[in-house]
Amino acid sequence: MTLELEVRLRRHVEELAGEIGERHVRRAQALRAAEAYIAGEFAALGYEVMRQTYLAEDVESSNLEVSIPGSAQAREIVLVGAHYDTVPGSPGADDNASGVAGLIEIARALRETRCARTVKLVAFVNEEPPFFYWGEMGSRVYARAARARGDDIRVMLSLEMLGCYSDSAGSQDYPPPLGFFYPDAGNFIAFISNLRSRRALAGLVRAFRAGSDFPAEKLASPAFVPGVSWSDQLSFWREGYPAVMVTDTAFYRYRHYHQPTDTPDRLDYARMARVVEGLASAVRTLAGDAMSLVASLSSS
Repeated sequence: MTLELEVRLRRHVEELAGEIGERHVRRAQALRAAEAYIAGEFAALGYEVMRQTYLAEDVESSNLEVSIPGSAQAREIVLVGAHYDTVPGSPGADDNASGVAGLIEIARALRETRCARTVKLVAFVNEEPPFFYWGEMGSRVYARAARARGDDIRVMLSLEMLGCYSDSAGSQDYPPPLGFFYPDAGNFIAFISNLRSRRALAGLVRAFRAGSDFPAEKLASPAFVPGVSWSDQLSFWREGYPAVMVTDTAFYRYRHYHQPTDTPDRLDYARMARVVEGLASAVRTLAGDAMSLVASLSSS
């Protein structure tokens, strides 16, 4: 199964970062091609794709959502998201075709799952500058609408770069003083939250470790630490939702971050497949039987 998953992950990344390349509103045709590819993959899995479309710099931009309805606790939502745009000048294999590939394959793994909670899988547009933080960021548009609807999102997982790993000593960097407390080899997947989401973080990491032996590290930190808030989880924190970034730690490990050299051949698809399998298992656990749900995921 892992080998088949590895092949599919590579195919998604090669299509998005190889065939399509850099994708943002200033390359609107490429952004639409990425949107069409992701929507097509979801549809081929049997999902109905919902589009949330808005204008960003006068370019139509769409978040893409698919849902797996829950049963006993259907109003409660476990949400998994990844952004599909890139910065100008980079084909964005790790950032963030890897996250989108993981999102598609989690959708595949869960498509026949029957859970107590509803699972939503969302491909977000326009995460990168100039929209990040204050602009027309796709996840910001989505999270605001979710709050206005009264959506009961119990945890949001932001898949932000899943493809870079190394066993070499010194391959992992950190903002000070975290290097004293974490491994110096970049061979793990990181789960990162703000302080308010620390209970959701703990529950997610427990669920991941229950279904995977892949090395995992966790950090609950103030959002001002460089990198902690630099993805779509920020939009959900702003609306009061618990959210966790799942990441290979980006520029703390990957020297091709935001560069023209962030190409599909740089990624470790074998380890990426193990991470995605673990994440699919974790989501299944978090959305599972009402009696087995992690109580600590409830936001206060």
